[in-house]
Amino acid sequence: MTVPLPLPLTVYRQPESLGAGQDLDFALELLRRARSGQLGPTLRLYRPEPTVAFGQRDANLPGFAAAEEACRNLGFEPLVRKAGGRAAAYHPGSLVIDHIEPHTDAIVGAKSRFSVFGELLAGALRSVGVHAAVGEIPGEYCPGEFSVHGEDPDFPAHRIKLIGTAQRVVSGGWLFSSVIVVEDSAPIREVLTASYAALGLDWDPTTAGAANDLLPHVDVRAVEDAVVAAYGTYADVLDGDFRTLLA
Repeated sequence: MTVPLPLPLTVYRQPESLGAGQDLDFALELLRRARSGQLGPTLRLYRPEPTVAFGQRDANLPGFAAAEEACRNLGFEPLVRKAGGRAAAYHPGSLVIDHIEPHTDAIVGAKSRFSVFGELLAGALRSVGVHAAVGEIPGEYCPGEFSVHGEDPDFPAHRIKLIGTAQRVVSGGWLFSSVIVVEDSAPIREVLTASYAALGLDWDPTTAGAANDLLPHVDVRAVEDAVVAAYGTYADVLDGDFRTLLA
């Protein structure tokens, strides 16, 4: 993980959301550019609009239409993402990280990316004072072996999911997306409770939370800076101007 990439990783801090659907689509556009040789290794960070990103399996369940309606009633845009997994929710108190790289054989290392970047992001949270570790916790939403959870230092048995990750691999490149819930966890729990109930899926709402539930003073900007610093252990990092990606 300390071996640098042959090319630097350019970091683009997106100043505002393009819109819920547009943000997801733009990640796929960046992947298209990378696989065609128009874009090098890229890290895009932004605060999203209130969104519930459903997995492909969710969209095939009989309760999906009711889940979509529940999301809209609570002010979240329901979308179906290309990557796998179950429904995950995020909003402006969250940080979305899209890591895109061109690669001649992108499937190689696909499984290890979950471990490598899960540990990298857990380290970023630890650097700001959150007790974070990699590993699925019982009953979590959108369960995954390499989810990142946080522990309450006063009650270690209380663990909450803080980061979910997903990956899309295509010929010529890969996209690794992560969402860190940093602030304002109540709307996340509310919309996930409604969505999972409509889909008929079991989960434990106490596993949903935000980093500032465990460390009240932490905010999205502090976590964003910590993530960029953590990626500096993975690659040579350069600052990019997000406006150039929209040109």
